[in-house]
Amino acid sequence: MKLTVDHLTHYRYDHEVKFSTQYLRLTPQNTPRQRIIDWTLTLPEQATPATDGFGNILHVLTLDRPHEVISIRAKGQVEIADDSESILEECGPLSPLVFLRCSPLTLPDEAIRNFAARYYRADAADESLREMMSELRLRMPYTPGVTQVQDTAAKVFAARHGVCQDHAHVFLACCRSLHIPARYVSGYIYSEDTKHVAMHAWVEVWFDDRWQSFDITNNTCNPGQHLKLAVGFDYLDACPVRGSRIGGGYEEMYSEATVEQTEERQAGGQGGQQQ
Repeated sequence: MKLTVDHLTHYRYDHEVKFSTQYLRLTPQNTPRQRIIDWTLTLPEQATPATDGFGNILHVLTLDRPHEVISIRAKGQVEIADDSESILEECGPLSPLVFLRCSPLTLPDEAIRNFAARYYRADAADESLREMMSELRLRMPYTPGVTQVQDTAAKVFAARHGVCQDHAHVFLACCRSLHIPARYVSGYIYSEDTKHVAMHAWVEVWFDDRWQSFDITNNTCNPGQHLKLAVGFDYLDACPVRGSRIGGGYEEMYSEATVEQTEERQAGGQGGQQQ
């Protein structure tokens, strides 16, 4: 499956920003599951490329002159393997044991620990983790606009609703409470449902010497429609854009992403979704 991505992030400020730095994890990498055909970032200034501690491609955008707007555009085409679920996802630059660590956003409370222990069976790890994923999705229906990026796994689990990043944080807390390495994944997803949000988050769990995908929001372990951007302990490590500034007053942020299946579009079929 070939996917075409167009993702715009636009910031506008009430007053001039004197200085700002944006950390961009908006560039995917080639993996056994995905092949980058072309990818470009359009930025107001040249950014400094780097690799972060998790092995993600990072661009540091520094604006040291006064500005009232910032526009960031990522665009490209990627081919996703049709048999993604069966493809071995390699360990990466860090030991999977690193991802046993709980971050403040993924710290399990007693309710999460009890929930995880109720469903997990060590003698049937894959099956029981899939069951836990399904039960979590039923317990926390997808509900946009009711949570904030700083909400913890314990808070959204108690509230019993959230979006993809909340589902991911709770599932991470469950896995880590069971001493199973798990990491947060940010990226894009293709769906024929035009109401589906293109930006997405899911989880990768380490067992059977591989990283296995768990998309709690869509209740699937098949990443055949997923394009991975970055991984980390939680949202803060892997979010596409994160930054700091001096001045500016109130910030207004607008983000729009489209993901289209290239072949379907060329054939006159239905494709894409918009945030």
